[in-house]
Amino acid sequence: MLFLNKPLQFLFAALLAFFPLYSNANHSENAPVNHKVEAVAATPEKKVLSEDEAKDEERKEFIQHHLLDSHDFHIFSYGKNAEHSVGFPLPVILWDNGFHIFSSSKFGHEEHDAPAEDGGNYYKISHHDGKIYKTDAQGTLKENAEGHIENEKPIDLSITKSLFMIIVVSVLMFLLFAGLGKSYKKNGSIAKGAGRFFEPIILYIRDEIAIPNIGEKHYKKYMSFLLTIFFFIWFSNIFGLTPLGVNITGNLAITGALALLTYLITTFTAKKDYWKHIFWMPGVPVPMKFILAPIELLGTIIKPFSLMIRLYANMLAGHVVLMSLIALMYKANSIVGSPLAFLLSFVLTLLEVLVALLQAYIFTMLAALYFGSASEEHHHEEAHH
Repeated sequence: MLFLNKPLQFLFAALLAFFPLYSNANHSENAPVNHKVEAVAATPEKKVLSEDEAKDEERKEFIQHHLLDSHDFHIFSYGKNAEHSVGFPLPVILWDNGFHIFSSSKFGHEEHDAPAEDGGNYYKISHHDGKIYKTDAQGTLKENAEGHIENEKPIDLSITKSLFMIIVVSVLMFLLFAGLGKSYKKNGSIAKGAGRFFEPIILYIRDEIAIPNIGEKHYKKYMSFLLTIFFFIWFSNIFGLTPLGVNITGNLAITGALALLTYLITTFTAKKDYWKHIFWMPGVPVPMKFILAPIELLGTIIKPFSLMIRLYANMLAGHVVLMSLIALMYKANSIVGSPLAFLLSFVLTLLEVLVALLQAYIFTMLAALYFGSASEEHHHEEAHH
C-alpha cells in the first residue's frame, strides 16, 4: 500500500481486513472427508458410494478447496488415498466473553474431527456452512427442523487463507515499490532491477488511464489509489493461478471491499457539479428532474456494485472452468480424453494470465472514469451567460 497517503492507507487496510474476516464463515474447506453426524436428532442412513462416485466427490472437494476460504493453508496432498498433506495452520481468533486465540490445527483432523478446546471452551467448524460454533467436549452441533445449527456462534476474527494472502500481497507490493522508489534516488531517477519492468506500467496508468479520464488538474490525488488497486488486483489474480489454492478476487467480500473503497472516494471527493447533475439535472424540464434524481442516485450505487460483480464473476468463473477441466483429465482416464483435457486446461491457463491483467486494467479504468465524473467541473452556466 505504498501508493496510498495515510488516511487512505488506514481505510484500505481496514476494509480489506474486515471483509474477509466477516465473510470467512461462508466457506467450509476445513471439512475432512469422513466427518461425524452433526445433529442431535437421528439422521437417515448415509448412502454408500461406489468407487466412481467417491472419486467424483473427491474431485468436487478438490475444486471447492481451491475456490473457497479456510482456516488453514493446504498446499497439496500425497499418498495412495491422499492421507498425507502439506501445508500449515493459521491462527484462529474468536471473541467469546474474551479473546480465544489458538492454532487451527487444534480442530483435530487426525482425531476424527474432534472439537478444539481453549480456556475450557470447545469450538467446532461446521461442515455445512463453514462457521465456527461453540460446542461441548463431544463436538455436538444441534440442528433445528430447518437444518440450521442452534449452537452459540462466537465472533470469528480469524486469519484465514484469504486474509493471509492479502497480507502477503501487501508486503510484496510494499517491498517491491519501496525498492523502486529507492532506486530512483540512488540512480538519478532511473529505475533498476525489477523496477524497469514496473515503471512503464506505472507511467501507462498515469498517461493512458488517469490523465485522460480525470484530467491534468485533478488526477494526482487519485493516482495513489489507482496504482494500488491495479497492482493489488493483478498480483492477487496471478497468485490465484498458482497451485497454492488461493482465490482472493474470487471472494465476493474482497471485491466488495475494493468497490466500496471506490464508492467512498468518489462520494467524498465529488464536487458540487457532480451532485447538482444527480439531484437537479440542468437542461431538462422540472418534472423530469424529480424522476431522474432517484434514478441518478441509484446509479451511483449500481456503478460500484457492477465493479464488485464483474471482478468476482470473471475470476470465479475462470477458476471453476479451469479446475473442472483438470478434474476431467482424471475423469476421462483415457489416451484421448486426458491429453485433450490437459491441452484445454493449458490453453485456458494462458488465457487466465491475460484475464488476470485485463481485470485489473478494467477495474482501474472504470474507477478512473468514476473519479473523473466526480471531479469534473461544468461551465454550462458561464457559457450560457
